[in-house]
Amino acid sequence: MAELKTKPTIKSVEKFLESVKDSKQRQDSFEILKMMKQVTKLEPKMWGPNIVGFGTYHYKYDSGREGDWFLTGFSPRKGNLTLYIMAGFGQHNELMKKLGKFKTGKSCLYIKKLEDVDRSLLKKLIKSSVDLIKKGTPGSGCFVGGTDNSK
Repeated sequence: MAELKTKPTIKSVEKFLESVKDSKQRQDSFEILKMMKQVTKLEPKMWGPNIVGFGTYHYKYDSGREGDWFLTGFSPRKGNLTLYIMAGFGQHNELMKKLGKFKTGKSCLYIKKLEDVDRSLLKKLIKSSVDLIKKGTPGSGCFVGGTDNSK
């Protein structure tokens, strides 16, 4: 079985975020960092070269594949901010209707800029996902497909 390539590193989260070229995306990234610290009460770590992750959990799929992954995290990507909502979105239908402009993959929330979404609802979404994962709801990874609510 292949080993996961994305693992925690000792690289500086702040230096990584300071290196984000787009000033608005850099500012939004620091706001998301602060929000996720408040929600998780954990310190962030770099996972691979470009994901900021908080905490860890162990997962095991029916297929036998297992590993460790972060509870929640984000990455400033070209064109959008990717937030990792590891419990997925199925339990949050009403919240998602009110969140704002976004797209989703299986466990990824894609936003262009933080002002496109309701920050208080985003915080609730992150907290709920972290709580579900801690209770044992399996994470599902980030896959192509999902919902487009970019209006």
